[in-house]
Amino acid sequence: MSTAVNLEHDAHAPSANCPNCEAVVSGHFCANCGQETILHHASTREFLHEFIGHYVALEGKLWGTVMRLLFRPGALTLEYIRGRRVRFVQPLRLYLTLSLVFFALMKFTSGFDPGTEDKESKPEAEVASATAEAPPPAKPLTKDEKRGKAAAEAAIGAMQEDFKHEEAATAAERSKSKDNLNFTMLDKDGDFLNRWPTLRHKWQSFEDLPGEEKGKVFTEGFYHYAPYAIFCLMPVFALMLKVLYLGSGKRFGEHLLFALHSNAFAFFIYSVILVMPFGAVNFVLWCWLLGYLPWAMRRVYGGSRWGVFLRWGTLMTFYSIAIGVAVFLSMMAGIMSIGAH
Repeated sequence: MSTAVNLEHDAHAPSANCPNCEAVVSGHFCANCGQETILHHASTREFLHEFIGHYVALEGKLWGTVMRLLFRPGALTLEYIRGRRVRFVQPLRLYLTLSLVFFALMKFTSGFDPGTEDKESKPEAEVASATAEAPPPAKPLTKDEKRGKAAAEAAIGAMQEDFKHEEAATAAERSKSKDNLNFTMLDKDGDFLNRWPTLRHKWQSFEDLPGEEKGKVFTEGFYHYAPYAIFCLMPVFALMLKVLYLGSGKRFGEHLLFALHSNAFAFFIYSVILVMPFGAVNFVLWCWLLGYLPWAMRRVYGGSRWGVFLRWGTLMTFYSIAIGVAVFLSMMAGIMSIGAH
């Protein structure tokens, strides 16, 4: 196999065969496989150039994509539909990159942390407060006062015993119900989780955890599953657009393209908000975030302002519900991961 190739110092040499597919080449790229015909010697500088040029795309692809995505709502989608694609970052790659950056920043900055109240530290704080505010010692009691105090303490003791018995009975009932897991609201036979032994076991394990550990389960479930859950909502977003714009003549793939671009923009803005927690900046970003989608919808789909506003409100209502369900399921999925590590 011939490995003739034009190196950097020999850029004007006659055309040679492509070292990758052996096709005859006559330009800077192979017409058969797309590989560059002018190669550089392997070096650290070349590796850095390849990384910056092909992945960060400083030659213009990244910046052209970001500029249109941020400051010209809907323009990037129209460019792709019109066939101008090679000059921009691919929609799916753009979405995945920005979503990955957002969730990484969110985890690094603790943007999502349901938290739990430290109930064990409360009694200590209350005792310390009571001790600090304790009144000075009272005067010695008379015999009659001592008898009255003893009678009151006996009555209080009897009441406390009754309360303890009632609490024990209530705890026994709760334990019994937890063991049986009778979710009558979910199943008329009252044995919903009994039909799913694994789910029943995971739920019992979750119930046995302290409050702080339960919060960690939810947080880990969110960070692990939410990116996948929200990504799976992209077809749902596109389906909503398809329903809202019936008769527009646009295909489902074009609606999906719009969904990827608009959600990529949202991830970018959320990421900036996380790293720049300034009041004035956040206000401007939130305003731009709210106004971006209807502006993009009008540019891509057309229609009157009131029509766009109505469709935007409907889309945001149902999509917000879908995101809420996805986040809830992601947190619930954390319960299923108990004991998996």
